[in-house]
Amino acid sequence: MNADTQLAPAQVVETWLRHFNAAQGAAPGDEAALTPLFREDGHWRDLLALSWGFVTHSGRDAALAALAPALRQAGARDFRVAEDRCPPRRVERAGEACIEAILRFETDVGECAGVLRIKAADGFATPPAAWTLMTALHSLRGHDEESARLSREEPAFERDFKGPNWLDKRLEARLYKDRDPAVLIVGGGHAGLGAAASLKALGVEALVVDRMARIGDNWRLRYHGLKLHNSLGSNHMPYLPFPDTWPTYIPKDKIANWLEFYVEALELDFWTRTSFEGATFDEAARCWNATLKLEDGSTRVMRPRHIIMATSVSSVPKLPDIPTLSNFQGKVLHSSQFKDGAEWEGRPVMVFGTGTSAHDITQDLHGNGAHVTMVQRSPTLVTNVEPAAQLYDGIYYGPGPAREDRDLINTSFPLPVMKRAHQILTAKSRELDAELLSGLERVGFRLDFGEDDTGWPLKYRTRGGGYYFNVGASELLIRGEVGLMQYHDIAHFAADGVVMKDGTRRPAELIVLATGYKGHEHMVNAFFGPEVAARVGQVWGFDMPRQELANMWHRTPQQGLWFTGGAFSQVRMYSRYIALQIKAQELGWV
Repeated sequence: MNADTQLAPAQVVETWLRHFNAAQGAAPGDEAALTPLFREDGHWRDLLALSWGFVTHSGRDAALAALAPALRQAGARDFRVAEDRCPPRRVERAGEACIEAILRFETDVGECAGVLRIKAADGFATPPAAWTLMTALHSLRGHDEESARLSREEPAFERDFKGPNWLDKRLEARLYKDRDPAVLIVGGGHAGLGAAASLKALGVEALVVDRMARIGDNWRLRYHGLKLHNSLGSNHMPYLPFPDTWPTYIPKDKIANWLEFYVEALELDFWTRTSFEGATFDEAARCWNATLKLEDGSTRVMRPRHIIMATSVSSVPKLPDIPTLSNFQGKVLHSSQFKDGAEWEGRPVMVFGTGTSAHDITQDLHGNGAHVTMVQRSPTLVTNVEPAAQLYDGIYYGPGPAREDRDLINTSFPLPVMKRAHQILTAKSRELDAELLSGLERVGFRLDFGEDDTGWPLKYRTRGGGYYFNVGASELLIRGEVGLMQYHDIAHFAADGVVMKDGTRRPAELIVLATGYKGHEHMVNAFFGPEVAARVGQVWGFDMPRQELANMWHRTPQQGLWFTGGAFSQVRMYSRYIALQIKAQELGWV
């Protein structure tokens, strides 16, 4: 038996905590006192607890240079095992056997949580050295969710039965006739609603506006066969998870109807048929002048102190300048405009792009009897939806901790550790998908596997796409039921299709441009102007000095402007942090 198999996880963690708290008490802010408690290759990630920001520091010297003063300035104290959460345990992370523990501690502003990892090989050292430490703000002292809930509590019974009841007051309040919300949320999809729910839980008024006619239409009106391509285990909303009886891969219309129910159940304020026209920031009043175009065509200027842009990472269609496309006399649609392939039965269609939307639309068209050709513009990552694509969400599968604990663990990985873990998972997925991948290469499909072979999740976090979870379209390509051509083999477009460089002609009556979406920077410029866009800079993708997604879920360089988006799991995990920051600003704490 290996010696490290005899390690008692709780004992190792308690030893580390004893030394860590002693170092804190004896020499607060002293890097030298903390040095023995961290590996040379250690990492510290903070989510608001000690820095009021999202930041990751890698390498012991860099981590302690930031951590030591942050602990002192925040008044951090009483680090301990969180007894009501998953107990310390042995796990494997990024190919390393380690001991993982969920912690609890306090700062001057509130209760905090943490995740500590110690490599098993270091467990017998005195003191053991931490490999990763994540610290996260959990609640604001005196202003936690339970305090906010109690403040909204009404008397058990009203003495005046003729007075307004709950529904009367609810309908009146959501009109905002005589006031403006503290927060205006632009976009009524799962990201906007997750932020609204988290703000409501902390007693912050937020109004969601969306140009769609009905709550959930941003899912309901998408192409006919759409389902989520990751499974139920990771896809839940804050406070109100999807029922366990739901299918593993959720159809779009179930999501749409759930969002409508979610708004009603959580009493979120939502205006449909309302377009956000733009906003300017009033420096003197420290609020926005935000213009809304209402259903009746009138406008209203609201003055919220905060605007959250929740228009997703796929908001403004990207229509690239494709030379000679203007020669084509058939129909051209962006993938966001495509609804149903039924009208194209028996007709030639080309789909430009090889990401998820391109494959799904191709499969829809083929199923409706169209003669489809995919046009590949760049290499694409392809993986079978099961089991390979789901490997990266493995933390949510099987018996184990409660979902809240799994979410906390999921946020705790510093980027270098996440990348190494994803490289291991990508190698495993390639083994599982070997037959699929070789079949695609035989028909000329160009594959990639993400930057440094890290797979699809980091593609999503950097590009918002560039991959496909195979649910059948790849087999259509391999069997030749769907055609494949490379964009670089096209000479030019003609009125009835394309002319290839070898002189052959390929007919088409419809061209679908599954060419993705413009970045947030385009949206910021359109709604807030070039000065704000320049001030904010990059949104989404990694801000490498900080090793965090740029300007997502935390304060941006523009006061009062916030961004949310991403997968259901990201929205669920990070909406809380937007709400905590805004609540703290409303209280004047930061």
